[in-house]
Amino acid sequence: MRIKIDKKIVISSEERPVIVAEISCNHNGSKKLFLRHIKEAAKNGADLIKIQTFEPQDITIRSKNNKFLIKSGLWKNKYLWDLYNKAQTPFNWHSDAFKLAKKLKVPLFSSPFSKRAVDLLEKFNVKLYKIASFEITDHELIEYVAKKRKPIIISTGMASLKEINDAVKIIKKFHNKIIILYCVSGYPTKNKEANISSISKLRKIYPKNLIGLSDHTNNIYSSLTSTALGACLIEKHFIISDKMNSLDKEFSISPKALKTLRIDSQKIHETLGQQKIGPKKNEKNSLKLRRSIFSIKEIRRGDFF
Repeated sequence: MRIKIDKKIVISSEERPVIVAEISCNHNGSKKLFLRHIKEAAKNGADLIKIQTFEPQDITIRSKNNKFLIKSGLWKNKYLWDLYNKAQTPFNWHSDAFKLAKKLKVPLFSSPFSKRAVDLLEKFNVKLYKIASFEITDHELIEYVAKKRKPIIISTGMASLKEINDAVKIIKKFHNKIIILYCVSGYPTKNKEANISSISKLRKIYPKNLIGLSDHTNNIYSSLTSTALGACLIEKHFIISDKMNSLDKEFSISPKALKTLRIDSQKIHETLGQQKIGPKKNEKNSLKLRRSIFSIKEIRRGDFF
């Protein structure tokens, strides 16, 4: 399967992995910093740039009830409303973001968390959508997005096979332009918990769809490994400086790492080549150097007289 995003970008298992830089909340509430992230992502090799479109009321309610308190992990002791209020990319920033991305000639897209977020994104003629891991069971949202008949990326963190199947089934009522991303919703994900070989399993389960990776480790080892397993798209959270502090810093990569991922994933893809047994094009000159059988005439001393 081949999914064309624009004139330059085609997502396919036969092409090198498309690299997606996820800005998420690394803007720290600063519009200037948000736009700078888009510039630096484009400058350092991102094929696509992704943001998140939500406001706190799209995800949670304003409550200090203990049920809304995060009790462990990276965001321990934060209430959901406070977390999402700080992490949001305000709706009124979107216009400038899409204008900048168009100027940079790098497609910008988003993960919407509500129908009204989808309606906003449609105003900017987005080329594709992503269904975030936490929204994979929101069938109403998935169907609303699918009705736009644009390519959809599904992230599978926490999802059972049934939940993935249910989401895919909904989208297939409208189209089959689906990219399924293997994902571990651990922030950050430890290398030993990445289980990247699961990509191979997903490729067998969904042979008619494209499979990629949403990588939440704090390095690019999993991403590069996924290239060798046939990932068609790799998404990494991106931050413009290691010295910055943000809610997502612990699983975001720097401009230098993004550039390395872009270059090295292409090199790995090139080395994979085609599955072919037999003499290769660059071996033709070596064939004549193989050991061969020759007959030689033995010359005896008496033959000269």
